[in-house]
Amino acid sequence: MAQEDNGHGPGRSFLDRLGHVLWGAPEDRDALRETLRDAHDRGLIGSDALDMIEGVFQVAEMRVRDIMVPRAQMDVIDRADPPERYLPRVIETGHSRFPVVDGDKDKVVGILLAKDLLRYFDVEQRSTFNVYDLLRPAVFVPESKRLDVLLRDFRSSRNHMAIVVDEYGGVAGLVTIEDVLEQIVGEIEDEHDLDADDVMIMQRAEHEFVAKALTPIQEFNEYFGTNYDDEEVDTIGGLVMTTLGRVPKRGERLEVGGLRFEVLRADSRRVHLLKVVPIAEENQVVG
Repeated sequence: MAQEDNGHGPGRSFLDRLGHVLWGAPEDRDALRETLRDAHDRGLIGSDALDMIEGVFQVAEMRVRDIMVPRAQMDVIDRADPPERYLPRVIETGHSRFPVVDGDKDKVVGILLAKDLLRYFDVEQRSTFNVYDLLRPAVFVPESKRLDVLLRDFRSSRNHMAIVVDEYGGVAGLVTIEDVLEQIVGEIEDEHDLDADDVMIMQRAEHEFVAKALTPIQEFNEYFGTNYDDEEVDTIGGLVMTTLGRVPKRGERLEVGGLRFEVLRADSRRVHLLKVVPIAEENQVVG
């Protein structure tokens, strides 16, 4: 007589087990993750799919405070400033949206879309140009808000940016829909990214460089003339994380051996892109 399968026996197929976990009653998320990794090992789902599914789990577990751009690193526009004062910064940062403040960052009066500034370059409209007329309403969210709830709100309201406030009502930072999506799909390319797969380091200005975090330390040393040790870690991103003792957030800076590093791209798991500025020899071009 064939042995009866109660759904937990050793003879149960992987698809049966996967179906039981996905459509039955999994004991916990760890069990679900284990089944999905088993599916990956068996070639049933690809690495990208597994990464995105695990990213969805992370979004459900993370809070806005975990990914927000901190207040100190927010690029804002003061409504009292003339366009000539903030246009260079708009061009330099390349952001598509900017919080507009009235004097300080605790007084956010709206969100300005960079594309709306094109009206300033219309000769007929320049004399009546007022940035306040172009503002979109600012959305405020608590720093304790779950990311999956925030993403749902972004989708329903069609907003792409929210101002993060702390428990006292002060501005703690900002968060964008791109920040949330990157927790699921990984890095989204922007103006800082290096297009060519074989280009690991690129000079952006006289004393400014962009480096992929996966740049081997040996290659990085040869380019910058540094002496970073590659015995414990192999990449420059690994060196940054080891120095800090954790995965840094976007915008964080540190100095190591005569170079200043700024994290341009990072998610909760790893660093993707770094800005590198020589500080020991400010007046020399490196590379």
